[in-house]
Amino acid sequence: MQRRDLLICSSLALLGGPALAVSRQEVTDIVVIGSGGTGLTAALSALAAGVRVMVLEKMPITGGNTQLAAGGMNAAETRPQAARKIVDSWKTMYDDTMKGGQNRNNAELVEILARQSSASIDWLLAQGADMTGVGRMAGASVDRTHRPAAGDAVGHNIVHALRQQAIQQKLDIRAGCQVLKILQAPDGRATGVLVRNKYGELFAVQAQAVVLATGGFSSNLARVAQYRPDYASFSSTNQPGATGDGLDLGKAAGGELIDMEHIQIHPTQAAGSKILITEAVRGNGAIMVNRQGKRFVNELTTRDAASAAVLRQSGGSAFLVFDTPLRKSLKQIEGYYHLDLVREGATPAALAAAIGCDAKTLEQTLDTYNGYQAAGTDAEFKRANMPRALKTGPFAALEIRPGIHYTMGGLRIDTRTRVQRADRSVIPGLFAGGEVTGGVHGANRLGGNSISETITFGRIAAVQAVAHVKQMRQLKLS
Repeated sequence: MQRRDLLICSSLALLGGPALAVSRQEVTDIVVIGSGGTGLTAALSALAAGVRVMVLEKMPITGGNTQLAAGGMNAAETRPQAARKIVDSWKTMYDDTMKGGQNRNNAELVEILARQSSASIDWLLAQGADMTGVGRMAGASVDRTHRPAAGDAVGHNIVHALRQQAIQQKLDIRAGCQVLKILQAPDGRATGVLVRNKYGELFAVQAQAVVLATGGFSSNLARVAQYRPDYASFSSTNQPGATGDGLDLGKAAGGELIDMEHIQIHPTQAAGSKILITEAVRGNGAIMVNRQGKRFVNELTTRDAASAAVLRQSGGSAFLVFDTPLRKSLKQIEGYYHLDLVREGATPAALAAAIGCDAKTLEQTLDTYNGYQAAGTDAEFKRANMPRALKTGPFAALEIRPGIHYTMGGLRIDTRTRVQRADRSVIPGLFAGGEVTGGVHGANRLGGNSISETITFGRIAAVQAVAHVKQMRQLKLS
């Protein structure tokens, strides 16, 4: 049977409907599925190595969830840290990540994440992204969260830079193209993909390597409820394409799914919306108060602990409280004003009236916190990083409640990003990186580690896929 006939049979077996044949077959070296941070990083890195690359994106635009990322990218021993005389190490980042994941992480993958994070910052800077600002997010013991110096959202900055590189390098990106199946040789080796484009046309792409970079499934609420029935009533902060297609593709190709029950809810989704309030607001000094006007948690604890604390409050929500200097410290906050999410008051008492809590309680809460900040010790909640006092009006508050934000589980990979079967054997030619994989974050992801994983493992996937392509070429020549 000829290869085209095999592809036609694959399409018929997959669709299970009327006789449909692929309209054409295209050829490349590497197919990258997904065009978020992982996909664009892998594609550009592979292209720079001199191989042909095609990127397939099911959504009408590129960017994925990366485009929505607000807080920053964790990295240790970086040049921007050195410029600020921040002392950090990859080992400290490793320890923070393992602790945040409740030590359920794959330690080998976490070591790669931490060791290579600085090189990933350098790579992004070389692509034109601004990663020169440094702050801190929950769960970190050192300022290591890199973001644009002006306080812009990190995801938009990165995606814009990578898109510009894609244009300059003439990267072959196909939007509106959903991969239906990973094609495989009889020995299981990935040999390409079957695709349906936005016009309903079915076509095949022959390739020596396939990179899965499709993200997680936080927007697939039915799947979330399958693994975590207690999250069934929650909404998602993710873009609508985060439905878990890549998990299904990888599993159908023989890959093993791990850690699927580990789903992260983010403590600061704007109440009544899908808008995520970046963790950088807390990192820059905001406090969280309940409906009585009292603090109730260390604002920089891990996301799972902060979310649980919010859910224990009356109404299952809380308020992020900040003042005017903090507002000016982070450009993203202006967007929340434009979206009419912020309530204001010239004084703490006026803010208390705006959010419906007791004025004296809120005033006392702010006075107590400012005292802790001046003393450098949070006697109540042991918050280690209190970068500023909250004293200058107008004062502001954002009502927040937890929302489904990230899925820590996914395809099992080895340290070379090769997708593994249940017996730990690898599927030749199939690689994966980013949120479609499991193991890096364990039971809980630290804020800032997603973008770090995206860039670092996207680059590794490219190196390994290119090596596989060259190996296959040698085998053909021998």
